[in-house]
Amino acid sequence: MKKVERINVMMRYINNRAHFTISEIIREFNISRSTAIRDIREIEAMGMPLVAEVGRDGGYFVMNNSVLPTVRFTDNEIKALFIAFMATRNQQLPYLKSRQSLAEKLLGLISENQQEDLVLLNQILLFEGTNPHNPDLLDLADLPHPMLEKLIQTLLLDSYLLITIEEEQGIRSYPIYLLHLYREKSIWLIEGFDLKEEKKQIFPVDNLTNVEPYSAKKRVSRKNILEKISKQEEVINLVLDLGPKAIAQFKKYHPLKVSISYTNPYQTTAVLKTFINVHNSEELTEITNWLLFLGGDIKVREMPEEVLEGLQERLSLFCP
Repeated sequence: MKKVERINVMMRYINNRAHFTISEIIREFNISRSTAIRDIREIEAMGMPLVAEVGRDGGYFVMNNSVLPTVRFTDNEIKALFIAFMATRNQQLPYLKSRQSLAEKLLGLISENQQEDLVLLNQILLFEGTNPHNPDLLDLADLPHPMLEKLIQTLLLDSYLLITIEEEQGIRSYPIYLLHLYREKSIWLIEGFDLKEEKKQIFPVDNLTNVEPYSAKKRVSRKNILEKISKQEEVINLVLDLGPKAIAQFKKYHPLKVSISYTNPYQTTAVLKTFINVHNSEELTEITNWLLFLGGDIKVREMPEEVLEGLQERLSLFCP
């Protein structure tokens, strides 16, 4: 972090606290004691009235009537914030109520001319999920799954979780190390390493009934988890290059365990790598049907013989 940026962030850090110490500044910004003292002196010189407290537990506090200068946005920054809100509304995102109050505060900060620009943008811009009959910035009514915010609050404290999932066979709990929480095809998904089965699993958040930190006594180190994942990924036996048409088909439908990595910044080419269990007849049939669904805009780098034979058999039905 550059010095100017660090000073700005430090000013806000200080202003949000009734009291702080040099040690806290050193830990928070990963700087030396001498640098921390120099930065604090510069902040004092800029007009922030800091009062030093002497003694063993001494530190600094900001005078009660001291606040930072009002944040001001450029016209382009206002438009960027507004369009970001428009593009993500009705998307079942967490902290929806906070997003609504934040939008109201932002609208209260800007000038009348800026508000008029936003009214016009609100009339002409429509994004996926927008109700064209009521395209209101503050109409953020598509609430996410009630467990989503609890899940986020828990994972911010600990990546080792015990999640309870409602399945067709009944309620089941899984001890996992959370790898990713992501949203795909309007569904929030948990990607985690199952600590009992010792493999990656994907769980829909919609099926989540409870989440809590997992017992510290039964945990496996993060290093060991990543090593096991790395070894499992070495058995990848299906590798495909996807063109734009195949990517479009992929976005329409794909098995939950399959993902792609884009290979150019325009997201028009991608590579797909996964493991196919050729001894599982249901999985083999599913992947064969799905590859036909992707269409001809794919290039095979690696494919199990069983999958290739299945494709040839299916194609022979259409081209005898």
